Amino acid sequence: MSTASEQLLLDLPHRAALGVHDFLISPSNRAAADMIDLWPHWPQASVAVVAPPHAGKTHLGNVWRLKSGAARLQAPALCEADVPAAASHRALLVEDLHAGIADERALFHLLNLVREHKLSMLLTSRTPPGELEVSLPDLRSRLRALPLVAIEPPDEALLKAVLVKHFSDRQLVVEPGVIAYIALRMERSMEAAATLVAEVDRAAMAAHRKVTRALAAEVLAHVAGAPPGAHE
Repeated sequence: MSTASEQLLLDLPHRAALGVHDFLISPSNRAAADMIDLWPHWPQASVAVVAPPHAGKTHLGNVWRLKSGAARLQAPALCEADVPAAASHRALLVEDLHAGIADERALFHLLNLVREHKLSMLLTSRTPPGELEVSLPDLRSRLRALPLVAIEPPDEALLKAVLVKHFSDRQLVVEPGVIAYIALRMERSMEAAATLVAEVDRAAMAAHRKVTRALAAEVLAHVAGAPPGAHE
């Protein structure tokens, strides 16, 4: 990695992810990262992280799970048998509420258990929990009362850092001007960054070319289904 490209990555603070890749902090995810840092001194026993797809909520949830020793549960697979077993844990991570809550009473009982036993629960969802289709009135009320922290779509600074990291992982040296060119024109999502870098890598290998602005423009045009000039 060139010194200049490395600086793009270092300009954003790193948060060690305790065994997984560093969680890069920017204004788009700082509030959620700060809430993880605040644990175990949360304002309430349970907190929800809300984020669009591939914005980092799973990564951040894993950081918290490793930090807190939480048991991991998937909302679409919840059942009553999870409730008594949860009492033996200090904390619980319940992921993907937006994908459906298999047993609403089980989640309601878990929320009560966490509060009564002074445990902690982190819930993740693409949709604010209070806006989910929930038939159990008591659960609906509890979900609406949860403190929320949001992860917004990545800003340009975070996209640049993520691009640098993906290219570095593939042992590709890319000039800062090329990184800036891509970040300004690409879809603003973590998934798009990973996909785009993979496409650029494939194109560079196939043509035996360095990663240049011209190559990036060709890949961006291919991904968008538009002629290369559309990205100039």
